[in-house]
Amino acid sequence: MTAAPKKVPIPRNGIDYRGKVVLAPMVRSGECPSRLLALKYGADLVWGPETIDKALIGTTRHVNTVTNTVDFTRFSSNGAKNPAINADQRESVIYRLHPEREGKRLIYQIGTSNPETAVQAAKLIAPDVAGIDVNAGCPKPFSTSGGMGAALLKTPEILCSILRALVTEVGEPNEIGISVKIRILETAGQTEALMRSLCATGITGLTVHCRTTPMRPRERAIRDQLKMVANICRESGVACLMNGDVTSRDEALGLVSEFGCDGAMIATAAETNPSVFRPESQGGKAPWEEVVKEYVKTAMEVENRWGNTKFLLGQMVPGKHQIYRAMTHTKSYTEAVKALGYEAVMLDLARKVDQALEIGEYDKPKLTKAERKAANKGAKVSGKQERAGKEEVQRTAAGIKRTAEMAELDMPPDIARDSGPASVPEQASALAV
Repeated sequence: MTAAPKKVPIPRNGIDYRGKVVLAPMVRSGECPSRLLALKYGADLVWGPETIDKALIGTTRHVNTVTNTVDFTRFSSNGAKNPAINADQRESVIYRLHPEREGKRLIYQIGTSNPETAVQAAKLIAPDVAGIDVNAGCPKPFSTSGGMGAALLKTPEILCSILRALVTEVGEPNEIGISVKIRILETAGQTEALMRSLCATGITGLTVHCRTTPMRPRERAIRDQLKMVANICRESGVACLMNGDVTSRDEALGLVSEFGCDGAMIATAAETNPSVFRPESQGGKAPWEEVVKEYVKTAMEVENRWGNTKFLLGQMVPGKHQIYRAMTHTKSYTEAVKALGYEAVMLDLARKVDQALEIGEYDKPKLTKAERKAANKGAKVSGKQERAGKEEVQRTAAGIKRTAEMAELDMPPDIARDSGPASVPEQASALAV
């Protein structure tokens, strides 16, 4: 009898990647409404966009009763040098997920170059997701400059130490799987050596993007190493997903069968029309008009950040269509609903969301550069006076004068300044990572 193929046990709260066609992690294109729409049209699992570990560390977890989401937030400095004294500061949403609609079908992708910070961040979100995936494939400078993303392919010992730490300190306690997403290396021998090291760390899944680090999305994926990667994963019992130039569920399943993988990711094709996850037997890809309408509705239901929604609409509405030009000039959900012709069914909701997000007609006046400078200067003087008062009290009570610098040593660090308020720069272009 033929022995059953080896299979790494899937943790109780985790999920098996085998037999799945999933949404790839994409910067700006993998936010909550995009993921929900992909699931609606048949995606089996969804990856969130890479979120850097230091961005999540220091956030506060909130249950948002308005949107029915779980939000990980931190206060935004809004350009102020001292955000602690800015009374008008808003909490920035670093990561948002929908527990009811995404359930345990969401994989959190982490950007990291350090086992300690990776574990610290992953512990915060592990109870809310089905798995943690390490990004070791993004070639963009915002990732590689910090030793993250594809830079980890050059430091496999660090990558393996991150995976082992996540498996033992996050995966096992929370009973979820840890996985990694990589790119192929220049030679099959290099890829094979990396694969064997990664599969020995205790991970349950691995995704291979069939491009090398220097390659860009416009270049065709190369699949000559794919069967070898799939075979090594199978020998180790690790589920193997493929990524690169996959445009539909039916194509994905055909490629999985041809190359012996366990599943596939869809990236840019899903960015422009997430209904690509629907098989031809159930109607296949839906018209863009249907998808855009559903996307706008979903984005408003979760109060998605307007800039992100507008970016995605720019990908989903055909550039030559007359609506595209009108849509690109909108500055709020209300304006977008009008431009797209959805007033009859969405106008009231759009106004409500605009008010909640303080955009459009509800946008608050912004401080000028001079006004911010004056406010920071006043806050600095006020802070010095407050510290001086404390020092006087200490000198009088104890007979010892402590300087302001000495007093500040007892203060906790400003985590917002250390960690940064977002996962990636707002101006970063969409990218499958």
